[in-house]
Amino acid sequence: MDTNKVVKAMKALSNKNRFEIFMEIYNAKKQTAYEEEECFVYDIMDRLNIGAPTISHHLKELSNADLIVTEKRGKNIIARVNKEKVNELGSILKLE
Repeated sequence: MDTNKVVKAMKALSNKNRFEIFMEIYNAKKQTAYEEEECFVYDIMDRLNIGAPTISHHLKELSNADLIVTEKRGKNIIARVNKEKVNELGSILKLE
């Protein structure tokens, strides 16, 4: 992962709302039995009390930073963590 991508990811997570949204998506694997560790965006909206335009903006920023992947299924939007990029970012941030 190059420096620009690391900075973009860190910038995306530096916003409190985006960080909370990211953590809701990340923790979905612990809270549900979804096969692919994904969650419905409307569940996040309910839990965090965030409106559709606001969450749409934050999801776009997280997606542009390659931290999450979103997919539309019918009327629902599904989100999941981009494991490869997040693991790569985690490896970079380990300061041993």
